[in-house]
Amino acid sequence: MADNDDLMARAQAEISGMAKQGMDHPSTKPVLIGAGIGAVAGALLPFVSLPLGLAVGAGYAFYQRIK
Repeated sequence: MADNDDLMARAQAEISGMAKQGMDHPSTKPVLIGAGIGAVAGALLPFVSLPLGLAVGAGYAFYQRIK
């Protein structure tokens, strides 16, 4: 449970930093790139929609930054 709390605290701090610093934050660009890759995958794959692909791509890239 402590690892889960730590992950949530890191995610909250990372989101706050990204919101305050915008494109200057080191996590913003990788998360946006992940979102773009997910959106392209969503557009190309018949069983995944564009918004779902975008969300999954951004979520995966974000998780990779905070783990």
